[in-house]
Amino acid sequence: MKYKSWLTSGSHLILKHWCENADQKFRNGFNHQLEQVQRQVLDSILQSSTLANDKKVKNYEQFITAFSPSRYGTWREQIQKYRQQKLALSSSRLVRFQPTSGSSEQIKFIPYTQLFLDELDHAIAPWLASLYRKCPQLQQGTHYWSVSWLPESQREVLKDKNLNDDSALLGIGKRILSKFTQAVPSNVAFAANADDALFATICYLVANHNLAMISVWSPTFALQLLERLESMRNEVVEVLASGSWGNRQTSLKEVKTPYSPQSAERLTASYAGNSIDFKILWPKLSLVSSWDTAGSKDWAGKLKERLPWVQFEGKGLWATEGVVTIPYDGHYPLAYQSHFYEFEYLQGDQQGQIIPSWQLKQGDVVSPIISSGNGLLRYCLDDCLRVTGFMGQIPCFEFQGRRFGVDLVGEKLAPETAQQLLSHLNQADSKAVSLLAVDTQQQAKPFYCVLFEGEIHHSIDHSYIDNLLRENFHYELARNLGQLDQPQIRQADNGWDAYKKLVMFDGIIEGNIKPEPLKKITLNSLEQL
Repeated sequence: MKYKSWLTSGSHLILKHWCENADQKFRNGFNHQLEQVQRQVLDSILQSSTLANDKKVKNYEQFITAFSPSRYGTWREQIQKYRQQKLALSSSRLVRFQPTSGSSEQIKFIPYTQLFLDELDHAIAPWLASLYRKCPQLQQGTHYWSVSWLPESQREVLKDKNLNDDSALLGIGKRILSKFTQAVPSNVAFAANADDALFATICYLVANHNLAMISVWSPTFALQLLERLESMRNEVVEVLASGSWGNRQTSLKEVKTPYSPQSAERLTASYAGNSIDFKILWPKLSLVSSWDTAGSKDWAGKLKERLPWVQFEGKGLWATEGVVTIPYDGHYPLAYQSHFYEFEYLQGDQQGQIIPSWQLKQGDVVSPIISSGNGLLRYCLDDCLRVTGFMGQIPCFEFQGRRFGVDLVGEKLAPETAQQLLSHLNQADSKAVSLLAVDTQQQAKPFYCVLFEGEIHHSIDHSYIDNLLRENFHYELARNLGQLDQPQIRQADNGWDAYKKLVMFDGIIEGNIKPEPLKKITLNSLEQL
């Protein structure tokens, strides 16, 4: 045990030193010319881009003339050929393709090249250095970094692609060291189903008396872990005391069983009054990190209430396609050393205008467009950000939400997805009016609801709608992990009238209401209907 503790603290010491070197470079750039740094980043990207080389693009002025803003649909065919090794978007070595949700496609694959991973590392290192500064206790314990979970329908398809290990974002040296500081092995995500993967995660967390940090993306996922632990505590005790997965052995055959009778006793001792005292269970837990803005704000508040003695840090804006901001000394600055960034104005006289990062001003409400070493150029992320200030010349932001679609717990449903669902349902002699995203405001699990007008075909029920929605990568994942409840159905004689009432219950003026295929409403509004 002492050997493991020494190995953990020693690994933290080396990892911290590496991050501090990168952090110093990050900090030194605050008062340098942002334009100069960003133009240098763009030069590197253009040199590696096969498309830019074909068009002989050499600088920013030529770049914005040669390439228009794009979304995944623009790149879909080329990425498919890239996966078939019929072409390459970048001269940098291809490492893998990372799956995520699309707008109109069920799944999209983002190329991860070595240059792209290096760009991510430029953001990860200062972020980790800031974490160590904020919470020095992190050096004395293990960390739980949530892996990139795969939906159950994709697990066998993608099983051998190394797509689920977030430590793969790190350089090789940091990756090796991170293995000695991690509380949960990444291969738990490859259990046969999400329930077993969650259970294995919980067992490893309970078995780790030195847990110092929990880092997840959605706060609903962290809450789900805590709730599952309380409801499954007897089974967790049995596994830790015996060192066997029991009836979950087949599903978890590739995952070593944690054996810790002491942890089993500690879990039993921490349970009182129908709840667990997590401070007894994890006495070294010092920091929790998750989303805490836009739709996640209230859920993050609930997570803080469950772990009131622990420091909390919100996430920066980090998508599968790239990083935009990182948490850093209480601010969320642009990861200006990583990719090349442009921003589209979303408000005011300049609405629709696209500018480079060095032209941003405080108060601007914008959407990021990134170009990176994976070969994707001028790629629109469709997030809404507000410029809150500057660290030297580096703009800082606050995430305001998604521009299009809904994201209750990280499922990222787009209007195109909702319209496809409604069109499919309407082929069965039914009239589906809108897909409603129901924000339960922490009263229960959020869920989706289809509003119908008139009679509903007998073939359409909750499970039928759920199966259609599960074709969306992140929706299926949210359902697998228990973050979203089963969809519901509402029927009205006059669909448009019912839709207007729902929206008006939430305070929208009738004259401003327009029919939308995907609409976020509150549970209170749905109940009043």
